[in-house]
Amino acid sequence: MNFEGKTTVVTGAANGIGAALSRRFHAAGARVVVADRDAENLKKIESELNAIRPDSAFAVVADISTEAGNEALINAARDKFGFIHLFFANAGVAMGTFLEDTDEATWDMVMDINLHSHRWAAKHLIGDWLAAGEGYFCSTASAAGLLSQIGSATYSVSKHAAVSFAEWMSITYGDRGIRVTCLCPQGVNTNMLNPPGGDPGFASAGDVVKAAGAVLEPAEVAE
Repeated sequence: MNFEGKTTVVTGAANGIGAALSRRFHAAGARVVVADRDAENLKKIESELNAIRPDSAFAVVADISTEAGNEALINAARDKFGFIHLFFANAGVAMGTFLEDTDEATWDMVMDINLHSHRWAAKHLIGDWLAAGEGYFCSTASAAGLLSQIGSATYSVSKHAAVSFAEWMSITYGDRGIRVTCLCPQGVNTNMLNPPGGDPGFASAGDVVKAAGAVLEPAEVAE
């Protein structure tokens, strides 16, 4: 894809892979809408990109754990830059470990952010994309979507579902101009792999990932 002058939206853009993706798309010439609930870091990314190329980045503080939050983000991006050429559903959470100590609220939150946010975003993008005969949907599903996350049922199930949704999108709309990519990295040097004061169970799961192979930097994943 030629990103020059195109509009991309990246969720989970305040840190880690999302921030790296935003910088990479911007370097390729795109206008970038950065979205996250971390307003402080998000504004730093926006300022950094706009210092390189004025009015080329736009920050939207968004809660993508609801359909309304995804719709509001998409509307804000369209109002600012027009047609959205690529939407990157990158935001994700790592919560919950074993069945006996993971409650319903945790399952709901993980599924809403790691899976349902993808379908909600796609729902509010697909009309414009089909009318234009083009559009690109990307999602970050992690290697846990292809393998399994030792120590976390919530993460494994939600990421497998995210891969399945991306496959379904490609099968259903691939011959109508819609392209789909699902990003599935394993160990990446982010807060999710090294949680500051996070869930001890999930921190142990991160240790397993780090022992399983090389840990990439976010910029390598974005490339």
